[in-house]
Amino acid sequence: QVQLAESGGGLVQPGGSLRLSCAASGFTSDYYNIGWFRQGPGKEREGVSCISAIGSTTYFADSVKGRFTISRDNAENTVYLQMNDLKPEDTAVYICAAVTAAKWWELPTVQEMCMNTNANYYGRGTQVTVSS
Repeated sequence: QVQLAESGGGLVQPGGSLRLSCAASGFTSDYYNIGWFRQGPGKEREGVSCISAIGSTTYFADSVKGRFTISRDNAENTVYLQMNDLKPEDTAVYICAAVTAAKWWELPTVQEMCMNTNANYYGRGTQVTVSS
């Protein structure tokens, strides 16, 4: 059973930074992507950034390009989302998500995963609030 546990959310002033962590476990296939989705108040769920388990291919939503980076520590089975120059519109619950497949050709690309918020496992989410 895949389990995803987020940490690192909180309250930050505009222009500040936060780093979110997603500790992942339980994968039985080598073919999976991990990503960060977010849902702000009154907004639809948005795929913020996604990363592949093999090859470290990444995708970023236009709204966060140049401000957010995503990385993976395979030894710790942890994915990080570094968020810089945070804006009030970044306020949301950030949810770690994973999509898995038994065969590599069945796995959505990281772009497909993020743009379609396509996942079959989710963490509980962590609140990020950007406010002065």
